[in-house]
Amino acid sequence: MKITEKEPSLQHSLDNWTGGTVIEPFNWRAYNNSQTREKVMFLELLNDLCNVLDENSYCGTGRKPKSLSHQVFCVCLREYVGLSSRRVISDLEISKRNHFISETPHFNTVLNYLGNINVKRALIYLIQLSALPLAQLEDKFAIDSTGFGERKYIEKWSSVRQKPYMYRLYRKAHCIYGTYSNAVVSAIITEGTEADSPKFIELLNNASKNFDVKEITADLGYSSRENMKYAEQLGVTPYIPFKKNATGTSRGATIWHKMYKYFKDNREEFLKHYHIRSNAESGFFMIKSRFGDFVKTKTSLSQTNEILAKILCHNICVLIQEIYLSNIDIDFISSAEKYRDPKTNF
Repeated sequence: MKITEKEPSLQHSLDNWTGGTVIEPFNWRAYNNSQTREKVMFLELLNDLCNVLDENSYCGTGRKPKSLSHQVFCVCLREYVGLSSRRVISDLEISKRNHFISETPHFNTVLNYLGNINVKRALIYLIQLSALPLAQLEDKFAIDSTGFGERKYIEKWSSVRQKPYMYRLYRKAHCIYGTYSNAVVSAIITEGTEADSPKFIELLNNASKNFDVKEITADLGYSSRENMKYAEQLGVTPYIPFKKNATGTSRGATIWHKMYKYFKDNREEFLKHYHIRSNAESGFFMIKSRFGDFVKTKTSLSQTNEILAKILCHNICVLIQEIYLSNIDIDFISSAEKYRDPKTNF
């Protein structure tokens, strides 16, 4: 993986106005290239990711099912183009002509793919694999959650945050983001009524396997001694604010007392680190504005796979942008050789 240093180009006379910090102008040419080339590169990167999946031999009776890589490709392309299963068939036909898939499925078959538990396992694995090329860019991370409506004509999640009785109408995505690129490093999909804090340890553990995590930020919902203690065990500094009724009593978690004192005595410095958490909200905004904030399928498994596919599509789009902006090299085969997930068996 190669990363090119970005050279400052502002005049020295602007340094005093910016407090002595040189601000690099945004590289619009590189960004424009990433956007105009996105769909072509999306198909190529999605195909490369799908080809990493191990295919198990079929020992059953009857017609052999389509490969897992084929199913994941179809599901993700459906989410990327944002069309119904009927209207996405034309895009799948184009993909067949370009040899990304061997056969164009029936539109009902695409929906059946969403109900496959193995597709869920594959999507979880590919989300984590797709983030690995960004390992040299990321060392600060943020954890947050958001809801996806189970039908179109209901309030947005931001409007029902203070209405717990409506949570059952949503599916919740718990994600840990790299705050440089806003890529999702790991994701857990649950019912809308699930609490946030219990997912902190699993998400941070997944990220620490492949990234050098130096800081982790999260909102008040994740503020607990157990979460901070686990972060400290991994050598990660947790920037999680404290509730009004919290005290500095450690109760076996010295990091709780240490961060509480820092929070009280150096509030401004603490908030500089904490406000990086807003990148997680930016990540959710990117996913929802691009791929929708509700699911179209009916069953729990299909809805989970639909949300996971949205997240994977988001990660691929982030990779395409960083290829142009940060000059990263991507090799999913070598990344897959280094990363094996025992939970998904890939």
